[in-house]
Amino acid sequence: MQNRITELFKIEFPIIQGGMIWTSGWRLASAVSNAGGLGIIGAGSMYPDVLREHIQKCKKATTKPFGVNIPMLYPDLDKLMDIIIEEDVKIVFTSAGNPKTWTSFLKEKGITVVHVVSSLKFALKAQEAGVDAIVAEGFEAGGHNGRDETTTMVLIPAVKEHIQIPLIAAGGIANGKAMLAAMVLGADGVQVGSRFVASEEASNHMNFKQVVVDAKEGATHLTLKELAPVRLVKNTFYNKVQQAYAEGATTEELKALLGRGRAKKGMFLGDLEDGELEIGQVSALIHDIKPAGEIVNDIMSEFNKRKAELSSL
Repeated sequence: MQNRITELFKIEFPIIQGGMIWTSGWRLASAVSNAGGLGIIGAGSMYPDVLREHIQKCKKATTKPFGVNIPMLYPDLDKLMDIIIEEDVKIVFTSAGNPKTWTSFLKEKGITVVHVVSSLKFALKAQEAGVDAIVAEGFEAGGHNGRDETTTMVLIPAVKEHIQIPLIAAGGIANGKAMLAAMVLGADGVQVGSRFVASEEASNHMNFKQVVVDAKEGATHLTLKELAPVRLVKNTFYNKVQQAYAEGATTEELKALLGRGRAKKGMFLGDLEDGELEIGQVSALIHDIKPAGEIVNDIMSEFNKRKAELSSL
């Protein structure tokens, strides 16, 4: 399948794996890339030396393109960017910050730059900054999210109408049917996050993978907008957050409740009660843990099947 996204990244399928913290290490990234998609190493939960190790291991595990996702709120951002250059990474996804800060620097080094946004306003800013493509992520998505709660079905056509560069849809996409729907709405490709959390190669804890498989409709909620909006599984920690809201907690009190290392505690170490468990609404449609390559193949198989069915109408 060839289109603007496969040509931009030199991949077989327009399926991008989300660069999720505590989940997207070199094993997952290389498995997705080897299956024909674009694997992404999530640098947001990595110290600089750990990122370097994951990049080097990914290079050994695949000869195909892969990228690195860097949240621009990261405290040692300069160090991460130095490693990106030193390790000759060809594709960088930036998120959670102003794309003007690093886009020119990266593109001058010959790097393909993609920025993740949650609104048309920031999509236009990213295009103006000179990025090569945009990920528009609806509020169904897991992890950190947009404050406006714009759904993927509304966001994608709104962004498509106003940009000229390639568009990748994210949020609520875990199968071929959703991929087809996103592309009908105007996307050139899709970014899949939550589905890959429940993959064999994902680096998050097995306890968390099982939570995703067991999740039902309504199991998640977007909260903590005063800090950084995040979609969480409803567990003991989530209940403490809601109780804090009920008691009129200040932003500083919410920050103290969140503390440090809460996501690592839940997603990486497997504490299902006091940890922060970030996952998308689409977890309600995920029922098993599979190899990442099989997930890519399943998505493309269903995409082609549904596309053929629609063509026959």
